[in-house]
Amino acid sequence: MQNSSNTRATFTRKERLRGEKNVARLLSKGRFAGIPNFRYCLLERPDAQDEELSRVMVSVPKRLFKRAVKRNLLKRRIRESYRKQKMLLGEKKVDLMIVYNSKELLSYQEIYAAVGTILKRIS
Repeated sequence: MQNSSNTRATFTRKERLRGEKNVARLLSKGRFAGIPNFRYCLLERPDAQDEELSRVMVSVPKRLFKRAVKRNLLKRRIRESYRKQKMLLGEKKVDLMIVYNSKELLSYQEIYAAVGTILKRIS
C-alpha cells in the first residue's frame, strides 16, 4: 500500500522548526497552553505558501532528566507520535513547540495519546 506524497507519515528536515529567529518568533508571539505532562507553544502561519509544512520542535528539559539517554528516548517517542498523527492538523500551517513537563517516564502509548490531544486542540 503506497501513500501519496502529501499524506506520507514522514518527518523531514523541512518539518523541523530550526533557527534562532524562528524559535525566538515562536516564543515571543506564540501562545502557550498545556495538558497533563506537556506544555506547548503555538504560532499560526497564515502567510505560509502551499508547499510549506507545519514545523515542530520537541524539548525535554535537562532539569527533569539528567541522563541524555532518557531525554533522547522521550524526544524520539514524541517525534514519532507527531509523525504518525500529523494529518490531524489538516491544511493548517503552524509552528509548534512541544515541551515534556513530567518527572516520570511515560510509555509510548501515553505520549501518543497526549500528542494526539494537542494536535486535535490545534486543528
